[in-house]
Amino acid sequence: MAPPATPPPRVGLLVIQPLRRKHCAECRRGPLPMLVLEEGAPRCLDCADLGHLVFLPRGDTALTRRSREESTLSAVVVRFNRRRSRYERQGVLVEEAALVRAEERCLADAEARRRRRARDAHRRAAEDVRFADAFAAEILRLFPGCPADRARAIATHTSVRGSGRVGRSAAGRALSEGAVTSAVVASVRHLYTPYDQLLMGGVPRHEARRRIAAGVESVLRVLRVLRAWREPEAGVG
Repeated sequence: MAPPATPPPRVGLLVIQPLRRKHCAECRRGPLPMLVLEEGAPRCLDCADLGHLVFLPRGDTALTRRSREESTLSAVVVRFNRRRSRYERQGVLVEEAALVRAEERCLADAEARRRRRARDAHRRAAEDVRFADAFAAEILRLFPGCPADRARAIATHTSVRGSGRVGRSAAGRALSEGAVTSAVVASVRHLYTPYDQLLMGGVPRHEARRRIAAGVESVLRVLRVLRAWREPEAGVG
């Protein structure tokens, strides 16, 4: 389908990237990469008094907006899409000095965003440390036989941000007894029972848990009293 004779309704100055070879009706230069229609006749950017502007392709919304804000004179650049039968925006023409100022503003914003991300990361890291400390303290309250370093290891593992583990659940963040116990059970299951070997041997998960349930409960009974938690023997867990 050939492009329509006239472009879409104008909002400010409009410049067209033609699909066909066009020459300026005034200076006869061509073919033109961009043109302005004046009374239906194509004009090159120089003849339309827009030759001093620079082209900024679409894609960076903030840069485009700020370039137009900084530029005394600007124009929207469009091209006809035959498949969709409509003109589509390709970018803008702005003053070069305006583009430089806009780029400086965007760079300043990028630096501010980088610093904010660094502050947020530092804040989250501090929050994670405090939460892991609180989780470890709750483990020790419920299981006083658990060594402090093991409680800390469990708390750190289960509270990793974005891990989906029980420590990051709503119950875990609330330090509920059920969530804390679940985290300890998971550690006992992997370290003090043949659970992992059963899984590697093809035993279904629910069946493997059934087989080791008594062993897990035995370890938990030890942890609930003030007794030392033996480290697992070599080859276990």
